[in-house]
Amino acid sequence: MKITQRIEKLREKMAELGITAYIIPSTDPHISEYVPQRWTSRTWISGFTGSAGTVVITDKIAGLWTDSRYFLQATHELEGSGIELFKVGLTGIEDYPDWIKSNLKSGDVLGFDGMVVQASFAKGIVAELKQNGVETSFGHDLIEQIWTDRPPIPENQIFVHELKYAGKSRVEKINDIRTKMKQKNVDTHVVATLDDLCWIFNIRGKDVAFNPVAVCYGIITLQKAQLYIYENKLDTSVRAELESDGVEICDYDDLITAVKRFDASSRVYVDPARVNYALYTAIPGECTKIEGMNFSTNMKAIKNNIEIQGVKNAMRRDAVAMCEFINWFENTLGKEKISEVSASDKLRQIRSGKELFFGESFNTIAGYAGNGAIVHYGATAESDTEIKAEGFFLLDSGGQYFDGTTDITRVFCLSEPTEQMMIDYTLVLKGHINLSLAKYPTNTRGSQLDVLARIEMWNRAINYGHGTGHGVGCFMNVHEGPQNIRMNENPAVLESGMITSNEPGIYREGKYGIRIENLVLTVPFKETEFGKFLQFETLTLCPIDTRAINISMLTEDERHWLNEYHKFVYDEVSPLLDGELKNWLKEKTKSI
Repeated sequence: MKITQRIEKLREKMAELGITAYIIPSTDPHISEYVPQRWTSRTWISGFTGSAGTVVITDKIAGLWTDSRYFLQATHELEGSGIELFKVGLTGIEDYPDWIKSNLKSGDVLGFDGMVVQASFAKGIVAELKQNGVETSFGHDLIEQIWTDRPPIPENQIFVHELKYAGKSRVEKINDIRTKMKQKNVDTHVVATLDDLCWIFNIRGKDVAFNPVAVCYGIITLQKAQLYIYENKLDTSVRAELESDGVEICDYDDLITAVKRFDASSRVYVDPARVNYALYTAIPGECTKIEGMNFSTNMKAIKNNIEIQGVKNAMRRDAVAMCEFINWFENTLGKEKISEVSASDKLRQIRSGKELFFGESFNTIAGYAGNGAIVHYGATAESDTEIKAEGFFLLDSGGQYFDGTTDITRVFCLSEPTEQMMIDYTLVLKGHINLSLAKYPTNTRGSQLDVLARIEMWNRAINYGHGTGHGVGCFMNVHEGPQNIRMNENPAVLESGMITSNEPGIYREGKYGIRIENLVLTVPFKETEFGKFLQFETLTLCPIDTRAINISMLTEDERHWLNEYHKFVYDEVSPLLDGELKNWLKEKTKSI
């Protein structure tokens, strides 16, 4: 079926059930950012492949709401679909919840599949619409009724994340969670998010592209730890290890039934931002619900010493891969044809030969010239562009290793840059350095630091639409909460042991994109009479291209940071390189 036919089929089902508007989010029953093929419903109904966006269908209008990271991509992918693009964040554009409230009237019915809609969102919109006489219906998965060849729920086997990489046993983690449960005076904790569960139980899987997670649920009480998962996903040894640690294996499909059977006296701790609405409403009304962020979310974000050392080890191997790739790229460009896809393939091939490599941490963003301005660009056979020895080439990539996750962006200047290219490149570099140099008191939020990366751009009326930093997992999701660094307010504070990206950028549509990204670790700075202060330690090890820097725009502190960073890269990585590549790195890291 074409996109237009799929929408018509959906409208027929909506009409049969008396549904006025139907929401199709980008999530799954586990409120994941990246989902198994089974739950790519929003992509299937719209053709839009970005990781963030929501479709709303009525009998007359079909709309996709997404943010500035995806404006260019969505415009292209929605062409001919009849779906209108709503650019969230632009003046005068209502986000889809407000649009729904503005366009539905008394007697109308809003529909959605409660299994894939976040409980916190659904609770709010259901209550607000009810005040206006609009009913909601969340028990129908209409996509299931029209997607005839829909992929099944994945049943790939899981594997144990070994203690030598995890640094803490599942028994210790579960006991730590129980300690926090007692502090909150709760006896039952429901967990639905896949990264939380894989971290708690020290397991990993292959159910989601790029993210080493497995489809499952969990219930932890003061006496039991239950993992709800399809039994054929566990081999004998994995099951034996889990059970020997007191983990009870339950069937994935039995989760909702088990929740409905909670004792009326249960005090249930649940994170409405990290469970679906159907699961949330399955908790009996007689139970006492205590809401808050999953205990494991913050615990997982604060890496232990074993995890930190593992990430540093992974960074060194990843640095060797990046050096080998950049050297190949520079020596091959202009002699053989290199395209965005072939460059991505070459980098993947090089990384895959490194010790403990598991896979890529996300789909490589290889954007040459104007494609680099598409923030989450993914080269396809149709869009694949040959890279020529001119302009900018942006490469954002990462690896999953058994001991850590990497995420790095570099921009390569392939010819003599224009004055504007040098100004833009230097502004991005200044923003990156300013954030790297930050010293801040404990309890500082990422939103309080975000301006450090943007202020030089703002002074020239330049900005970028994405966040400056996201949390990063340890052999886990490359996007991890609760912390981030962005303009939007987020109550999560930066704590010692958290790994976050540092990636300001400038994007000029049709011309080029610039983004420089390292991962940074929050560590102690010093304690004074004014309290404890923190700072960032840069983890990523790879030279930053200096060919497009306007050195006169850098302060002495910024030049010093760059020269010290390059010295650090050389000292850490050169012992792992052979003579020719070592000489190449020495040239790339020389002082400016």
